[in-house]
Amino acid sequence: MRRAVFLDRDGVINYSIVREGRPFAPTSQDEFAIIDGVSDALNILHEAGFLLIIVTNQPDVARGLIKKEIVENFHQDLLKDFPLDAIKVCYETEESGGRFYKPQPGMILEAKEEFDIDLTKSFMVGDRWRDMGCGRAAGCFTVFIDYGYVEKLTEVPDAICHGLLEAVPIILRHSGS
Repeated sequence: MRRAVFLDRDGVINYSIVREGRPFAPTSQDEFAIIDGVSDALNILHEAGFLLIIVTNQPDVARGLIKKEIVENFHQDLLKDFPLDAIKVCYETEESGGRFYKPQPGMILEAKEEFDIDLTKSFMVGDRWRDMGCGRAAGCFTVFIDYGYVEKLTEVPDAICHGLLEAVPIILRHSGS
């Protein structure tokens, strides 16, 4: 079985748009900017043998705030520019109650089957309570990127840091790499 690092997209790979202490997804190409250090972090994790899989809620598509094609263009650019193995997207809203909308672990469980992943040797990195809940429900080690948002965590993460590049040594140390 293989090991993976599951990554939220907004706030981990690209900058979130923060309004009144709350993070929002970018809705245009102009707003979609990669966080400093992400390329180095992904390359290090890839070289260490991890599968790199983005798992992202994108409910703004269902809400009509962004076209699905724009989100898919963002993802095509990410797949072209970085050593990512897959991008799993949930376009539903929280109200739909689906098994793929984080904190539900559906996207991770789907990737587990697709890539033969050992979730007990895998990691979930995110900047919101939903990411920590998803990772915990899937049985992954959770790494929380703390930006000081006004929302509260509902799960205690296994580790806390301030960016993906800072998460890399935590992941490597915990995995024995």
